[in-house]
Amino acid sequence: MKLLFKLQTLKSLWTLKPPNRTFHGHPRLLASDVYSQYESVRRGEQEIPKYFNFASDVLDKWSEIEKAGKRPSNPAFWWINGKGEEVKWSFEELGFLSRKVANVLTKVCGLQKGDRAVVILPRVPEWWLVNVACMRSGIVLIPGVSQLSAKDILYRLQASKATCIVTDDTLAPAVDSVAPECPFLKTKLIVSKGSREGWLNFTDLYKNESDDHSCVKTRIQDSMNIFFTSGTTGFPKMTEHSQGSLGFRPLLSERYWLDLTPSDMIWSTADTGWILASLASVFDPWVFGSCIFIHRLPQIESAAILDTLCRYPIDTLVGAPTLFRMLVQSDLSNYKFMNLKNCMSGGEPLNPEVMEQWKSKTGLDIHEVYGQTETGIICSVFKGMKIKPGSMGKAAPLYDVQIVDKNANILLPGQQGEIAVRSKPIRPLGLFSEYVDNPKKTAESERGDFYITGDRGTMDEDGYFQFFGRDDDIIISSGYRIGPFEVESALIEHPAVAETAVVSSPDPLRGEVVKAFVVLSPTFSSTDLESLTCDLQEHVKKTTAPYKYPRKVEFVQELPKTVTGKIKRNELRNKEWGRM
Repeated sequence: MKLLFKLQTLKSLWTLKPPNRTFHGHPRLLASDVYSQYESVRRGEQEIPKYFNFASDVLDKWSEIEKAGKRPSNPAFWWINGKGEEVKWSFEELGFLSRKVANVLTKVCGLQKGDRAVVILPRVPEWWLVNVACMRSGIVLIPGVSQLSAKDILYRLQASKATCIVTDDTLAPAVDSVAPECPFLKTKLIVSKGSREGWLNFTDLYKNESDDHSCVKTRIQDSMNIFFTSGTTGFPKMTEHSQGSLGFRPLLSERYWLDLTPSDMIWSTADTGWILASLASVFDPWVFGSCIFIHRLPQIESAAILDTLCRYPIDTLVGAPTLFRMLVQSDLSNYKFMNLKNCMSGGEPLNPEVMEQWKSKTGLDIHEVYGQTETGIICSVFKGMKIKPGSMGKAAPLYDVQIVDKNANILLPGQQGEIAVRSKPIRPLGLFSEYVDNPKKTAESERGDFYITGDRGTMDEDGYFQFFGRDDDIIISSGYRIGPFEVESALIEHPAVAETAVVSSPDPLRGEVVKAFVVLSPTFSSTDLESLTCDLQEHVKKTTAPYKYPRKVEFVQELPKTVTGKIKRNELRNKEWGRM
């Protein structure tokens, strides 16, 4: 799919001006920074460049500004693990180390521009080094959540034809168990203090490698990242983003959801396999020259998060609604945040009552953002904008977001329909390029002149959007997108299960959770259904990523079906949500 974009409508979209802040005695300026260099492009006076590389055109520029003493002395990257270990990098150090890693990937591993690398790591500094090294080398990064099972990894390696995988000790055995079935996989890199047979040690290699590396020349439409995103049928799709949609987009429109300066620090708790990690912990903050703060967080725990906010000068916190639902259950009077000013939530709708509790306990508003793997952030509650409880804000600059009917006709304010982004005649820069190797699904994602999100909602007369739910069967739990097919496939492998259907079910903490309706096999007899429930849950955890397991299980005699034999999941879902 060809990337097209024009800026003639940008002036009308660019209506919110950031406040004139200062740092270290300098006006916001955007510090004679990277962002200011593209002012003429934003105004439509100059075309979007044909060639662009985020590493050389953004990160290396910030390194130059830093060396010239025109950026505050705070780091570009600050990582802790909660056990006393800490890593701080300036933009210059980030450049130095990422060039060494780029040489590991190209010289040692033999990867070339356009090759694909699957990277499954937790929140460790090496994830960011590999990210930037892939940008420098033109290698396509394919991130994955660290809870993936061997079966998940096998599918991703086979579907992507990745030639390299980077992971840690935890997942290396799973990779080894499926590697013989992956003919394209040539190199395995392990982030570990020890060695493992058949693997190259990432840490040893990059520490001893030269930092003499020239960034490759990439076109703005060149593939940069591929994200696997769950669907209602079949296995996850490969959603491709380009140098333009991920890297150049924030240079045009980043003020609509983040409003940072080079002296600010942002912390996103998103898993490294999510696109939100790329948006809030890589591209968008670094466009500003801001510091990205990361906590290793093996487990998302209230005490650890609240303690971190009290001990470190974090200005902006980004997290899934589950995070804030969890935090408001704590006695927040015992905590005094050092520097927190802005809170943002995305991944699923946030309950208005949670927003009210957080505001009453901290004095801070939670600004909602809305987007998808395919789109990035397309709606948000901008800073300074009136907050309407239950609303996810207005359309972001660069996007014409509408509510449409089945025929792609735009509906009037207040009418419920599908949330859609205008993709014709001009395709917005931030929209994904395609579903890789799946032209049918790519074509099906569009209707008329619009990309259809698959989410239902409304828009009021002020342009505020409200989310009502998925138009399909996707389950969004704690920010994770879970396709029912994946869970059903795991359950049906169990000898006790004859048939199953998986839907979302309301949950006060996670928003919604996976619920499985199970028809038992005629040959299976058990009166201990509680024990069987635990057995099925453990089976799913071992078969697929653990976060997908059904937290609720109901045993039924039969499943509701259409005359053609299709399971009526909508009927089960409506029952769960009290809509019958």
